[in-house]
Amino acid sequence: MTDFATAAACRKSSTARLALGLLAGTMLAGVPYTALAQEEGEEAQPAPQATAPQQEVVQSIAVSGAQRLEPQTILSYIRLRPGDAWSQARGDDVLKDLYATELFSNASVVNNDGNVVITVVENPVINRIILEGNKRIKNDKILPEIKLAPRQIFTRSKVRADVARIIELYKRQGRFAATVEPNMVQLSQNRVDVVFEINEGPKSKVRQINIIGNEEFSDGELRGEMLTKQARLTSFFSSNTSYDPDRLAFDQQKLRQFYLTEGYADFRVVSAVAELTPDKRDFIITYVVEEGERYKFGDISVDSQIRDFDSDAMAARLPMKQGDWYDAKLVEDTVEQLTELAGTFGYAFAGVSPEFRRNPETLTMDVEFVLREAPRVYVERIDVNGNTLTQDKVVRREFRIAEGDAFNSLAVARSTARINSLGYFQENFEINQVEGSAPDRIILEANVEEQATGELQLSAGFSSLESFILAGSIRQRNFRGRGQTVGLSVNYSRYSKSAQVSFTEPYLFDRNISAGVDIYRRDFNSFNFRNNERNTTYEQATTGASLRLGVPLTEYLSAIGSYTFNYDDVSLGDEFFENGECRASRFLCEAIGERSSSILGLSLNYNTLDSRLRPTRGETISWTNEFAGLGGSEKYVRSRARMAKYWPLGSGFVFSLAGEGGWIRGLEDSDEPGRDSIRLTDRFFLGEPQMRGFDIRGIGPRIVRLNYTIDPDNPAGPRILTPIEDALNADQRFDDSIGGKAYYQGRAELEIPLGSGVRELGIRPSVWVDVGSLFAITRPTLVNQPNGRQATQGGEPLFIGPDGLPTLDPTNDDGTARPPFIPETSFYREVFVGNTAAPRISAGIGVNWNSPFGPFRIDIAQIIKKEVGDDTKTFSFNVGTQF
Repeated sequence: MTDFATAAACRKSSTARLALGLLAGTMLAGVPYTALAQEEGEEAQPAPQATAPQQEVVQSIAVSGAQRLEPQTILSYIRLRPGDAWSQARGDDVLKDLYATELFSNASVVNNDGNVVITVVENPVINRIILEGNKRIKNDKILPEIKLAPRQIFTRSKVRADVARIIELYKRQGRFAATVEPNMVQLSQNRVDVVFEINEGPKSKVRQINIIGNEEFSDGELRGEMLTKQARLTSFFSSNTSYDPDRLAFDQQKLRQFYLTEGYADFRVVSAVAELTPDKRDFIITYVVEEGERYKFGDISVDSQIRDFDSDAMAARLPMKQGDWYDAKLVEDTVEQLTELAGTFGYAFAGVSPEFRRNPETLTMDVEFVLREAPRVYVERIDVNGNTLTQDKVVRREFRIAEGDAFNSLAVARSTARINSLGYFQENFEINQVEGSAPDRIILEANVEEQATGELQLSAGFSSLESFILAGSIRQRNFRGRGQTVGLSVNYSRYSKSAQVSFTEPYLFDRNISAGVDIYRRDFNSFNFRNNERNTTYEQATTGASLRLGVPLTEYLSAIGSYTFNYDDVSLGDEFFENGECRASRFLCEAIGERSSSILGLSLNYNTLDSRLRPTRGETISWTNEFAGLGGSEKYVRSRARMAKYWPLGSGFVFSLAGEGGWIRGLEDSDEPGRDSIRLTDRFFLGEPQMRGFDIRGIGPRIVRLNYTIDPDNPAGPRILTPIEDALNADQRFDDSIGGKAYYQGRAELEIPLGSGVRELGIRPSVWVDVGSLFAITRPTLVNQPNGRQATQGGEPLFIGPDGLPTLDPTNDDGTARPPFIPETSFYREVFVGNTAAPRISAGIGVNWNSPFGPFRIDIAQIIKKEVGDDTKTFSFNVGTQF
């Protein structure tokens, strides 16, 4: 038993040591001790369970610090509610909810034994927004773009966003150095003024444009194709020297278009990088390009799926030929021409698509133009929308296509041009084409926007003789919405006055016949200066009326017949008569009297202009012939011819050439020497406004009077004749324009586009050259009084006394004869100048501006060539308004 007991005790001791070792290992390994006890056959004891701490429950939630907001409103922003278990994480969620509203600048949450207190500091209310330092971009352009506004809650996130937005606005103007510093001015009642201090900085220019990879074309040639230009002294007035990311993308496309027109079909822009210099004043742009190989046109063919078109015949008429250098622009133009051709034959929805096949081995490009099959289309309906004043018929009668007709793209284009020429609606009006109720039906929509058609115009000019010249007119080009034109004009200057009333009906009795009537009165005073006093040479009063009737001969050619009756009364001042005898120049004396003119006229007008108001393409030619002699006292034949042509050069440039000429011939020749058969009042006159740079009636034949002067120390000595140059340059010049029987006049003008912003203002500058002449008048009989006429008193001759004063005594005290007294004003000699066909040339710049108060035109001229006697004028302007 002892041994057994001993063994048992040893076993227990060994077991205890083993249990302790396993307990330590089990604790490290995470295995419960009870498992080991079970393995040893001992009864497992359940492990004691830890008691979890009891969570605190929110009993109440209070709000502190609220001023504008109600506590209940603030509590609605959070997710914590009484009865919820409280934790620090729940407190953090409360703060996140409050800050998410952007209504508070500070917030805190405290839990006092279940009583939660939320303390807030509300964001201030904005009193006003102040912009300082902005000159290039005005307040009305910035304020609508920012988020902050008066009476809104101030938040820093909105301030940061508004700063970024303002900087972006300046970047769009090329000012990348602009900075914006926001400041807050604290006011009472938790209000603030937000001040944005803006430093606009200089406009960031494009200092350099580098091109890498170009071998066939120089950098200068490629830069010339770009819209963006390098900042140079010569580009001071250009708006394209500033950096614009959109313009950078456009220039990449321009480069690709240029290379494609030169045959480089594989050309691509590898990269385009704009680097801002460290001072943020300039950009350096670098393009990396791959030109690739140059291609020629290969096989050119047409695949027409429209039965009315023969593919081979169309291919033979294509502008490109096999072997020509490939030109993508020519392909685009051909697609447009084929589309218009299909539209002309009624296939409005015919599609034309070019299919290309590149041959790298032969460096050729095969092109096949595919005309997709489409049904012939007919006009189902013509709709006129948007007109509130103008009657529908005024628009519909300009359509060259009618409902039910086969669609014709040329007729639609012509209709668009005619409606544009009315001047009643928006510029660049287009007729929309909408699919009809069936695949072979189309609806034409004229969606018009009416604009002002009334014109109130004031004109002003300045000359050395006349000072200011004023004119005013009022005209309504769409009277009562019927397309009729009524007008009243009045002109006033120191030399002329006129008034005219006119009426035109373009569609008489709703037929394509135009009719009009003009009634007018014109008073013209020709004058000169003598001894600083204004002296009228002759006065002409014309009262008359004219009737017109026009009919179209073709779509572009029309004929206008007219009848005019004028009654003229020409008179001279009393100073030109002595004892009832006219002592003026012969041409003035022969103009005196009353006469009447009965004139029949016929005009032929050819007009293909896209707009009568602001043409950009097309031409106009007119010829007018007048016959005077069907009654009345005047008998002559007069002819005039005019032409003008306009070319759009692309990019907004419009070039125009215009010319005109005329002649008049009397039907009864004069048998008196020095007298022309054509009276003064029927002759041609040339000057402003036909010839810019010259005054009214400033060109052509004229009489210049040269004065003789007396030596005060030798009154009886020789008379000194004023040089003609001095007489013409004198402030009180004495000359008379006598007109001519033939003239010509021409003009070349280039309209220059400006930036989009300036173009939206309606400003259209131009450079021009005018040339013309007036001539072919019979040389008049001139008056030459080198010795003057002896003055008389009571019929007795006057002589020069010893004191230089006139006296009746013919002898001196020593019995010698005294010289006759001749008034200085009678010392003159007339000179005939300007009767030459030699051209007068002027050049200058002009600006048309559709200003808010009406059309405005200003011209500054430089005379290149003139003749003796011509009267010049450098500056003129015209201004008006519309209603």
